[in-house]
Amino acid sequence: MADGTSTLRIGLVLPDVMGTYGDGGNALVLRQRARMRGIDAEIIEITLDDPVPDSLDVYTLGGAEDYAQRLATRHLLRYPGLQKAAERGAPVLAICAAIQVLGHWYETSAGDRVEGISMLDLTTTPQGVRSIGELVTNPTLPGLTQQLTGFENHRGGTTLGTESTPLARVVAGDGNREGGRIDGAVTGSVIGTYLHGPALARNPELADHLLKQALGTDELAPLPLPEIDQLRRERITAAKR
Repeated sequence: MADGTSTLRIGLVLPDVMGTYGDGGNALVLRQRARMRGIDAEIIEITLDDPVPDSLDVYTLGGAEDYAQRLATRHLLRYPGLQKAAERGAPVLAICAAIQVLGHWYETSAGDRVEGISMLDLTTTPQGVRSIGELVTNPTLPGLTQQLTGFENHRGGTTLGTESTPLARVVAGDGNREGGRIDGAVTGSVIGTYLHGPALARNPELADHLLKQALGTDELAPLPLPEIDQLRRERITAAKR
């Protein structure tokens, strides 16, 4: 682990303001999938009362409303531990509004432009129609082979710059809406997506991708869970109708 201990430390970043859509469940999934393999793991909650440590092994951020986004952005700029962790290669998963916070800037629904923290090379502007519904994508991130599935609920139109690549190509739903049929963004060890669900509960391969990065390994013991496979089949089939 990053600090030489035997415990995997999962940072749940700002759940008090970036936890509107249940994305805190992503940290729970990471912890459970580690523990089911005999790996000790704990969740470290980082709230607006806390500086952001740069020493954790993996970080997750969730969705939020406009005002909460502003609070999160201000906090992450004041305490740049997340940025420092990503610079050393720690995996970071950003969901929905968190993608926008991690970009260069985003516009609120009122038209105000808010500077982001520039961990992802992207910008976001509000769209006229909200994207609500199931989202299915084909991943383009090396190491992922299974379709990604989740629920999107956003008005953002996100445009990638040259330093970020898409996480996936959209099969059903909207995703980023800007720049073609793509969803999410990847820069180094930072991954963003508009998938709620929580995303890692519905996409175990993505969860294990983050765990491998956090643990510094290319292999994890298989973790067969037929009920998750059934859920994935049902949601992908429903989204493609």
